[in-house]
Amino acid sequence: MTLEHVALWTPNIERARQFYGDYFGAVATGWYRDPDQQFSAYFLSFASGAQLELIQPTKLLAASRGPIPVVGYAHLAFASDSVATVQALTEQLRRAGYPIISKPGPTAEGSYQSVIADPDGNYIKITS
Repeated sequence: MTLEHVALWTPNIERARQFYGDYFGAVATGWYRDPDQQFSAYFLSFASGAQLELIQPTKLLAASRGPIPVVGYAHLAFASDSVATVQALTEQLRRAGYPIISKPGPTAEGSYQSVIADPDGNYIKITS
């Protein structure tokens, strides 16, 4: 497994995109809006190959999920080698008692993923 990207909540996605571009050389490689209109996001790429996802929640997301962070850490994402690995690891974590936030499945961005919570409740995406 490799660390794929880090994601941050932000109340102003354009300001954050410009900051990381201006000061750290990040290039926006993709923008998308969640199909349920709950958030919009940019993926930023750095010269090292590292990626940062900036996520701006909408009022709909806040209303439907209760209090959520609007700045700071959102999740860590780990890339696996296959859909089968995403499914197997998610099931292994479920059996170990970790909460499954999002069952394995395809995403609007075109990947396959699940989301689990770590022992402290931090979200972790497992992707392929």
